[in-house]
Amino acid sequence: MRNPAIIPKKIYKLNELIHAVEVWKFLGKKISFTNGVFDILHQGHIYSLSQAAEEGDILIVGVNSDASVRRLGKGPERPINDQNSRALVLASLIMVDAVIIFDEDTPFQVITAILPDVIVKGGDYRVEQVVGHREVMENGGRVVINQIVEGFSTTSIVARMQSMKK
Repeated sequence: MRNPAIIPKKIYKLNELIHAVEVWKFLGKKISFTNGVFDILHQGHIYSLSQAAEEGDILIVGVNSDASVRRLGKGPERPINDQNSRALVLASLIMVDAVIIFDEDTPFQVITAILPDVIVKGGDYRVEQVVGHREVMENGGRVVINQIVEGFSTTSIVARMQSMKK
């Protein structure tokens, strides 16, 4: 019986991802990129990832490293799941084609290296606030802002769990 934890190679280092993107673009594939922490995967994440996948043929997901999550100031207990676990969960999703963990505070280095056709962000962002928007748009790409699914956030889930312990 096949080990269910074994999934196809979807978690990339930057040089591997650059090569894969070159191949996908050569094949005429439209590349979509989104990023986030994805600490406790919830309905809002699934909605946002599904919408991002609809924007292209290939969906690449950038995942904040543990160190970058701590620098974001999300709290001393975050991330709850380590970067490799978060990347594996995302790579297991059928709508995700590639995952890359980035250690910088933003995915700017990844975005400028791969120049996706579309950057997709969820939330209250404006296009001009999205990291890499200028470089992608100058390359003929675009930026899409997804709606937030109200009531779903890892921060609120963690707060609810902590209040249950009291």
